Amino acid sequence: MTPARPLNGSTSRRRLPTQHRSRERVERILDVAADLITEHGVADLSTRAIATRADVPVASLYQYFADKEEIVLALVERDIGEMDEQVAQAVTALETLSVRTVVEATMRAFVAVYHHRPAFGVIWWHDRTNAAVMRFCRQHNKQVAKYLFEFATNAGLLRPDTDPIVAELGVEVGDRVFQVAFEQNLSGDKHVIDEGVELVVAYLERYATPAGIAGIPPGSRRVEE
Repeated sequence: MTPARPLNGSTSRRRLPTQHRSRERVERILDVAADLITEHGVADLSTRAIATRADVPVASLYQYFADKEEIVLALVERDIGEMDEQVAQAVTALETLSVRTVVEATMRAFVAVYHHRPAFGVIWWHDRTNAAVMRFCRQHNKQVAKYLFEFATNAGLLRPDTDPIVAELGVEVGDRVFQVAFEQNLSGDKHVIDEGVELVVAYLERYATPAGIAGIPPGSRRVEE
């Protein structure tokens, strides 16, 4: 049994490239924007600076993005898509399922992407001025909570009477832990992350079944219909 991966629909109305060359150009624009954000922050980002470093005409950039805000949103969407993939892979690979192993796998997967995509940390933890990004990330947190809650409940890790808000709070607390860990250093504070994992585990284990605490080995897992 594997957790369903949240499906992230774009909230923007930008033109989506279909040709391989166009997709490569868009990826180059996003990569350059990420580098500039990591180096100088979101406030100093401009479409002209992106176009210059990406070596594309400004007019070409506007074929795909209306302004820099859409570029920032596209970066966030791309990075969060990668996070979803990493979380699904990490949880699927678990030898034993428990509240602790699922929380650890999920949070460590997010950390791995934060290290790989530092621009996301700058956007989400240092410059929360893009309203579309705020809406997208908040909705994504709810999606992550929903899918992980359903997975944990179906696997027998959480008591059947557990309120879904418990999962939402767990995800929001984890998000705040990451902000504290990464807001001063994009490498992240390992001690804060470790303590944050323990914090979320301790909270969610209050609603765990005995099996959710002891752990369910592969041979004992429920089979999905």
